[in-house]
Amino acid sequence: MYKLSGVTKRYSRGKETVDALRGIDLVIEDGDQLVIQGPTGGGKSTLLQMIGGLDRPTSGSVELDGVDLGRLSEAKLTKVRSENIGIIFQSFNLIPTLTAQENVETALVPMGTKTAERRRLAAEALTAVGLGERLGHLPSELSGGQQQRVAIARALVKKPKVLLADEPTGNLDEGTRDEIMALLEGLWQEYGLTFILVTHDSAIAKNAPRLATIKQGLVTVTEQRQAVRL
Repeated sequence: MYKLSGVTKRYSRGKETVDALRGIDLVIEDGDQLVIQGPTGGGKSTLLQMIGGLDRPTSGSVELDGVDLGRLSEAKLTKVRSENIGIIFQSFNLIPTLTAQENVETALVPMGTKTAERRRLAAEALTAVGLGERLGHLPSELSGGQQQRVAIARALVKKPKVLLADEPTGNLDEGTRDEIMALLEGLWQEYGLTFILVTHDSAIAKNAPRLATIKQGLVTVTEQRQAVRL
């Protein structure tokens, strides 16, 4: 479970101080699906970075299972991220000289997984996202939707507790967007993940069980529908 208490993030831009987050209080239960929506510059990606342990709040606390991420050493925080949190980005962030399978394997290297086991788990993860026949393909040989599937497999191969997605469909056309969202929804249901997604897309936001609308660093949470588990 996540518990955010009074989370503030303040940046300095020259002589100006900007409050990206202004005292956020938020609870995200295990297995929840939460979509974060808001205008550009409203703080949604900053909030996701706090949740993912990619940045630390100026004040307040972000707790995951009772552990304050902001108080961990960098080494311990990296360990929490590598073992418990999978992250998907809009730009895929694949290494162009590595095959799909090798890109997925990179998520297992920090965990000390042996080579043969890395290969097996990466192949399984790619098969789970519909790319079992594309293990040896480079990113340049894959479509945008397929590259995002590789990124999803990379995030899930370590079997994380939490899946974070920052505009995962932002570079995709509408049809591919729907395919990727259906895939993510199915994986959330199948693996019992805590799934937190940032989007500017109202079509995605309106279908979320819980919607956190963020504007000028402040959050309003709306319960929109009952989450459905398979």
